[in-house]
Amino acid sequence: MGDYHFVYKDVEGASTQWDDIQRKLGNLPPKAPAFKPPPFEPAPDQDSIPKDKSWVDQKTEEELEELEDDPDLDDDRFLEEYRKKRLAEMREAAKLSRFGSVMPISGSDFVREVSQAPPDVWVVVILYKEGFPECGLLMQCLEELARKYPATKFVKIISTDCIPNYPDCNLPTLLVYNNGAVKANYVGLHNFGRKCTPEGVALVLCQSDPVLNDGQNGGDPSRKTVIDGVRRSFIEKVVAEHEDDDDGSSSD
Repeated sequence: MGDYHFVYKDVEGASTQWDDIQRKLGNLPPKAPAFKPPPFEPAPDQDSIPKDKSWVDQKTEEELEELEDDPDLDDDRFLEEYRKKRLAEMREAAKLSRFGSVMPISGSDFVREVSQAPPDVWVVVILYKEGFPECGLLMQCLEELARKYPATKFVKIISTDCIPNYPDCNLPTLLVYNNGAVKANYVGLHNFGRKCTPEGVALVLCQSDPVLNDGQNGGDPSRKTVIDGVRRSFIEKVVAEHEDDDDGSSSD
């Protein structure tokens, strides 16, 4: 028969008197603390969480829509109104996130992306061709304006894809649409002054209508508000350039 060996183990954390003496003498390392499981904490009951503004703020758009039939909110007019306000804010933010850059489109996209755009959205279309310096300069200005005014839709399309046989001498051309109709058109770079800048293009676009919208004025900014903002930006830019020139002169 084979030999059987039995190994006896003390309960974890247990110690003998001899071990305790050796630890006092420094011959053994300190005894490891006994394992202690963390206290049990049941998952929070969702129905017991206080329903206040912070509770509403933590909800996603889908969750806020589901709360429409919540009987508890029906009894709390303030929370119900706040829920509707938060839902409207989320939907507005989602609408703005669609824009923010100059989006390329083809001829087959034009009706859907431009003519059928929502009536509260202004659309700026640039007809261009690659390799034309004037088109590149105006495109740079529009890219900056698209980032600054994300509630205005900017699109670009190759001129002959939009209008067959469109003359190259008319490039670049800007078309401004709203509610399915052309509100303005600008043929050639000369419309935007001797030095084409984002501020100059913005002032031209807002000559008669509030084309540019940054989404921060309730979705319907006045023409005066937009122009005042553009002028302020232009002045700040000129001052900054002047200060840079002064710094360069003093360093010489």
